[in-house]
Amino acid sequence: MNIQRWIARRQNQWQEFEGLLQRAEQRGVKSLSAKEIGTLASLYRSVAADLARANTNQIGETIVQELQALTTRGYSLIYRGSRRQELRQAINFYQWGLPQVLRETWGYTAIAFGLFLVGGLIAWWFAWQDASFMSLIVPESMIEKVRDQRQLWMGSILGTEPFAATSIAINNLTVAFRMVGGGILAGFWTVYALFYNGLLIGAVATLVGQNDLAYPFWAFVFPHGALELPAIFIAGGAGLLIARGLVFPGRYRRRDALRIYGLQAAQLVMGIFPMLLVAGAIEGFFSPQEVIPSPVKYLAGTGLFILLILYTLRQEKGKGIRE
Repeated sequence: MNIQRWIARRQNQWQEFEGLLQRAEQRGVKSLSAKEIGTLASLYRSVAADLARANTNQIGETIVQELQALTTRGYSLIYRGSRRQELRQAINFYQWGLPQVLRETWGYTAIAFGLFLVGGLIAWWFAWQDASFMSLIVPESMIEKVRDQRQLWMGSILGTEPFAATSIAINNLTVAFRMVGGGILAGFWTVYALFYNGLLIGAVATLVGQNDLAYPFWAFVFPHGALELPAIFIAGGAGLLIARGLVFPGRYRRRDALRIYGLQAAQLVMGIFPMLLVAGAIEGFFSPQEVIPSPVKYLAGTGLFILLILYTLRQEKGKGIRE
């Protein structure tokens, strides 16, 4: 490789690239025409390739440093705008897009809630009729603590709040993602998970009710449950959407149905992620605090749920609710 000849052949492009960079840096990318922006991107790739070649062939420290400086400036200019655009898109999604998707898919979320509710009512009925049923669902250690000691178990969180909040969030995210992924199994796992979690909550609610601990128990549940439970139902709805595309594609080809319903499911997952993180923090730091009066916890949970409903009803001006 003739180094001098290679440099002479490539130098004009380096200078052209630097000239476009300077204009864009001084006046903004908008000062460039569409053609110049295309040239800038093309020259950036070319200069990056030249830098790799210069490093490989050890073409002098000065040339390498100059090319490195050019590629760094080019990367910053090109991808900084891309990141800003991505940030704007993310903000727009959480501001307007997610509420719209939640409204469009509310039927699937309602079905998920229905499955959970049926499980809860069945557990409540059988637990009241047969005391032995409780031990089939609820851990024996929890039963003994509530029945024999007349105490709730959430006091163990106190003193370990950061660890507890992290563990709770990870557990809830795991449960939610499994519900979503269960849609691939024709929705059977999603249905099972919703029904079983309903059984568990129903059995626990019956246990605390039978031992006169319902009021403090629900005071603990309300603050974080206002976000956690809806997030679980939304995750279940996302799993049912995937199952719908797989089992009942309707007028679409199965591949197209999976793409359409899978996209909605993915958008719902993006929505439940921050909900479960916030719920985990509330359950770790706020819900178990004994110094906070129970009425305050009930009000906090109710307020969060109302805010969630209002958020779901948000829509851009000039756009009606799409059914």
